[in-house]
Amino acid sequence: MEGYEWVEVEKPFIEQLEGLGYTYIAGSQLDGERSTRGSVVLETRLAGAILRLNPWIEEANVEKVIKQLTVVQAEDLWSANHQLFEWLFGQGISVLQDLGSGKKNQTVQLFDFDDVERNEFLVVNQISYENAGGTIRPDIVLYINGLPLVVIECKSPMLKWDKQLPEGVRQFDRYQETHEKLMWYNQMLIVTSRDRARVGTILARPQHYGLWKDPYPLTLEEVGSERAQEVLVAGMLRKGAVLDLMRNFIVFDGKVKKLARYQQYRAAQKGIERIMTQDKPSLRGGVVWHTQGSGKSLTMVYMAMKLRRIQALQNPMLVIVTDRQDLDGQITKTFQNCGFPNPTQAKSVDDLKEQLSKGPGTTVMTLIQKFQGAEDPEGQKTFPVVSEEENIIVMTDESHRSQYKGLALNMRKALPNATFIGFTGTPIDKKKRSTTGKFGSYIDKYTIEQAVEDGATVPIHYESRLPNLQVKGDSLDELFNRVFFEYDEEDREKIKQKHVNEALLLTAPDRMDQIALDIVRHFESHILVNGYKAQVVAVSRGAAVMYKELIDQYAAGQFETAVIFSSGHNDEEPLRKHHITKEQEKELIERFKKPFDEDKLAMLIVCDKLLTGFDAPIEQVMYLDKPLKEHNLLQAIARTNRRYDEHKHYGLIVDYFGVSRFLDQALEIFSSNDVKGALQSIEDELPRLEQRHRTAMRFFDGLTHKQEEERVLRLQQEDTRAEFDAAFKRFAMSMDKVMPNPKAERFIQDLQRLGAIRQLAKSRFSVDDGLNLADCGEKVRQLVHKHLMAEGIDARDPVPILDAQFKEEVEGNELPESKAAQIEHAIKREISVKMDEDEVFYKTLKEKVEDLLQRFKDRKEDIHELIQRLYEIREELVKKAEGRTRSGLSPEQEPYFNKLQETFDDREERELKEWTVMVHQFIEERVSSIPDWKSKIDFKRKLNADLKILLLKQKINISDASMLVGYFTALAEVQYK
Repeated sequence: MEGYEWVEVEKPFIEQLEGLGYTYIAGSQLDGERSTRGSVVLETRLAGAILRLNPWIEEANVEKVIKQLTVVQAEDLWSANHQLFEWLFGQGISVLQDLGSGKKNQTVQLFDFDDVERNEFLVVNQISYENAGGTIRPDIVLYINGLPLVVIECKSPMLKWDKQLPEGVRQFDRYQETHEKLMWYNQMLIVTSRDRARVGTILARPQHYGLWKDPYPLTLEEVGSERAQEVLVAGMLRKGAVLDLMRNFIVFDGKVKKLARYQQYRAAQKGIERIMTQDKPSLRGGVVWHTQGSGKSLTMVYMAMKLRRIQALQNPMLVIVTDRQDLDGQITKTFQNCGFPNPTQAKSVDDLKEQLSKGPGTTVMTLIQKFQGAEDPEGQKTFPVVSEEENIIVMTDESHRSQYKGLALNMRKALPNATFIGFTGTPIDKKKRSTTGKFGSYIDKYTIEQAVEDGATVPIHYESRLPNLQVKGDSLDELFNRVFFEYDEEDREKIKQKHVNEALLLTAPDRMDQIALDIVRHFESHILVNGYKAQVVAVSRGAAVMYKELIDQYAAGQFETAVIFSSGHNDEEPLRKHHITKEQEKELIERFKKPFDEDKLAMLIVCDKLLTGFDAPIEQVMYLDKPLKEHNLLQAIARTNRRYDEHKHYGLIVDYFGVSRFLDQALEIFSSNDVKGALQSIEDELPRLEQRHRTAMRFFDGLTHKQEEERVLRLQQEDTRAEFDAAFKRFAMSMDKVMPNPKAERFIQDLQRLGAIRQLAKSRFSVDDGLNLADCGEKVRQLVHKHLMAEGIDARDPVPILDAQFKEEVEGNELPESKAAQIEHAIKREISVKMDEDEVFYKTLKEKVEDLLQRFKDRKEDIHELIQRLYEIREELVKKAEGRTRSGLSPEQEPYFNKLQETFDDREERELKEWTVMVHQFIEERVSSIPDWKSKIDFKRKLNADLKILLLKQKINISDASMLVGYFTALAEVQYK
């Protein structure tokens, strides 16, 4: 497996980097230039880089810089990593030195970002880092100027595809726990298996690791491959790209370290390239269309950071414009959280003018409404020219909404030579007011379909409810005619013209009552059961209040709701009762974003607010009872497409109005490629459900549902279990989307039976990690548990092999193959759990089991002999657990003896027992009285040194002594917790 991993993954990775100009060095070759194997920084190379890039610097100051970078005082890994990032790529490091005009602080250059060839790039594989926590050996580490900035874990393509990324992230988690110092410097963590490659940052979970699918500015043809690893290396790790990414495309957003996704990097680079290469301001702008939920605000931050650092632009003024107060606050908060220097929010029209007149280096955040002009003597509203400078860059969020009115004209008059870049989350209208007409052509596009494919967002499903109550097509007339059937046609027409509109009919009490009840039933059975939340969109403020009262009545305290709308001075009592302040609104939104088990506020009822720019990943469903069109429709439905956790596979629009006809209109006015995949009908999931059902069922072809033991035995092999598990999860995911739609009904029984088989296999084969129902939606879990109870199936957790009831449990199986499989897997699990307590003993037993199974496979033993021999091995495990040792030593001493006997098989047993007692006593005397000895690094270092001296005195060679010290210390950590 390791050989395959080297040939297929690690070696090609190294060779590609060599082709990009990196120098390859095997890890062992660097041991000579490291002070100890615990050193993670190559200090000699770092010193060389500092001298090369700062020829003026004194030797003493070089040492000070190295000390500052290697001895960091921080409370935890995150703080240390943040501090080092600031020194390396942010505020920098300065030293006090006289360069001819007295001692002053001089900035030390650690990298040359302009001429990347002046930096040293090393690709190092299998380098060992040792400390008191043990030894780790990452597959590949990239050193730039002596600093370990990128760590790569290579996974064999033969490993199950869905295990590769989690396995790599688990290794990174271990490095972060045991070798924190290596991670102080880390800027990128990469997991690759050649055809799958993802990148993340420290402390990120697997779902937050991103793809890198575009090697921009290279093309796939120039890379010469479409394989994920090659594209990622070419796109991210080219010398110029890797330093650019680290310097300009990493932010610390609150307590999360974020690295740009490929589409964010590409958009920022393309936008800057256009600004730098076009002569006229009018040609420098353009439109960045990145679909809702794909990180548009962060793209603006990344672009702004890089623009600030381009010397040719002379520290440009940046103006960030939105058209809604909540968006203005949200984007300002994003800039502030990401550490962007001094973004200033314009407080008024006059304050905006003052901010815009400050010149280079200013970052102004403003609402477009603040570009209101004052009336001139002729009564015309005008806005003065504030600056005619060209190094002003205006970035407008949701540019399609407000750029076709007088305010936008005022903005352009105020800044006539500025560059205008429009950011939008919805596509461009092909016919009418074209955003590209105002801003220029597209700079970059990231469509709905691409975002879903990359996992940046989840797909949005559409479900039409209560068709007899919908108001769509010509049914407004039909509904009116039914209500006023007693009047003749002429009178009906008069009444309609005078009194009737959509809002009136949508708020008919009977209609709203039925919809409110349906919302509660659907929400409780379909959404809340999985822990997600909802929005209800009503046609008016009055309708929103009515829905709140009705939904509260039917919810009966199972969850809380809140209604949020813009209040008016002349509102009457039903509306006035729900007036809230801005602070109260913020508080409600923060409550809504919390998990349901922390806050029962699960439903926000709105009419206009929170339909754009509102970001609450926990929201899965929007109940829509309002006519929405074009951009407003696409913006609103995108509230449900944010990723939240590993169980949120889709967002859902439940339509009570009939907006699907407006979506058809949207498809006509927008480019078809741009809106492809915007909404997917639940009906579209049915063919996929049928196919996934068949895939899951094929594992049991030829067996009836009554042949339970035979079905479980089909899952005996780990590979087969993993394949079935993946197939079941996909089937369950489709069922979760379709239920409670009646069309899912015919699959329910098979889902229940497969879930039961899965649970039984977990119990039978002692599966500790996987095959449980925790990773399925709550609807699926409830169905399976109901089936288990109804059928009297006892799918308990595995009975441990040491349990007195184990033999009785095994004999309850009818088939001898089932008995053998259950004993075998229980033994393997016990060995796996206890391996650290006595590796030599448990490894020997593991080999015995494997030999037995091979003999059975070769037909050298029959099934009954196999069962007997497996029971004998179980007996050895029982004796071990009871403290009966083979050596006659104590249970605590025997693991030391076993290791010594394995290492020195030519020594007499008596001598090895004496050594065992001596070593055990030596360790026990030192550690047993110190409860937290494992966390005391200096204490462990001295313990290891003293133990090594003790072993060397017994004439043990230094290589064996070093190995035994590591083994015995690890053993002590298990025994003296």
